[in-house]
Amino acid sequence: MCFYLPAEISGRWASIFFSLSILTLLFSLAASQVFLAAAGIAYAVHLFRNHPRIAFLPIKLPLALFIVWTIVSMFWAVNPAAGGYQIRKMVLFLILLFAVNLILHLKHLEALYRVLYVEAAIAGVYAAAQFVIQYRAVRAAHPRHIYYFMTQQRITGFMGHWMNFGGQQMLVFVMLLAYLLLRPRVSKIWWLVAGVVAFSIILNFTRGVWVGCFVAALYLLARWKAKLLWGVPVLIGAILLASPRMLRERLDSIVRHGNDKSIAMRFEMWNVGWKMIKKHPWVGVGPNNINEDYVEYLPPGKSPDPGYHAHLHNDYIQFAAERGLPCLAAYLWMMGALLWNYFKIRKKSVTGRWIVDGAIAAWLALAVEGCFEFNFGTSPVLMMFLIVAATPFVVAQAETSEVRQQRR
Repeated sequence: MCFYLPAEISGRWASIFFSLSILTLLFSLAASQVFLAAAGIAYAVHLFRNHPRIAFLPIKLPLALFIVWTIVSMFWAVNPAAGGYQIRKMVLFLILLFAVNLILHLKHLEALYRVLYVEAAIAGVYAAAQFVIQYRAVRAAHPRHIYYFMTQQRITGFMGHWMNFGGQQMLVFVMLLAYLLLRPRVSKIWWLVAGVVAFSIILNFTRGVWVGCFVAALYLLARWKAKLLWGVPVLIGAILLASPRMLRERLDSIVRHGNDKSIAMRFEMWNVGWKMIKKHPWVGVGPNNINEDYVEYLPPGKSPDPGYHAHLHNDYIQFAAERGLPCLAAYLWMMGALLWNYFKIRKKSVTGRWIVDGAIAAWLALAVEGCFEFNFGTSPVLMMFLIVAATPFVVAQAETSEVRQQRR
């Protein structure tokens, strides 16, 4: 592996620390961020001593506007201090810079992904054990209300919340599916790994994650063997017939949500968000200030529906209501620029095309799940997405470098 790291000592350590940050993310957010900080320090030393060329992703302007407008919106908030957390979180975007400057070879990148796949399977086994323990406890205490209690407190793996666990597993699973379907000569053992990760996603019972995985899988299937798309409705029907009752109930709640309080809560939140946008279209109510103003935007005398109201369970409404329409525009521009560049890289890529297609599928998964959850606002999922989002540019640089060496 050392052969694929930067030649300079400080650059090599920066790459090692950044790799460790990636590889600890599924197990410990704190450890991952400590390694990320160490990578930043080592990379700063590397820049000071060796003056290497710095590569940037072609999203500098929309990303800068997104960050600047987030800071600006804080000054118009009812509680400006509450937005400090979101401002500090902006440092995580350095992941994009570190990835394209510290991962220099495809073999290094593929090795990182393979370890992530195994780690996701380990997290999946641990989460499955959590499910069994929880199910037995619920069945003993509430035998007639198993579905309700199992969906109120769900499995979290090594993360603190089921949304973080589900979002991370979703992104890793999508990249693993791309590896299985689109990379030549893959060992069959990886199908077992994928099965474990997929099973943990099912047990996670997070519908937005399911929908995100489904859309991403459709894209990858179309890239692999488009003719098989005709069999998708048959497969869905078979899954519905063969699924346990609790799983069928969860799937059914996606289209029949009359008795689902979490769906009703989301409709209330989105309505509140629209009212916030109408009243504060330019700067929103301020980062992390949704909960501060929430009741003000409800009908007179109405109490909030039971649930978590600190965010609006939708990336797009959240950014507009919290930070203003210009911030939402910058976010959409940034995400659109990523996708546009992915397709440009894909046309030229050969060896690493499966990684590019995986990143496109992961982009789709995050964008779709973001319609039902504020996944871009939670650090574990955001960090995983930024890692995946940067890898097509790593592929482009590595393949260009390889072509140059061959010419020489």
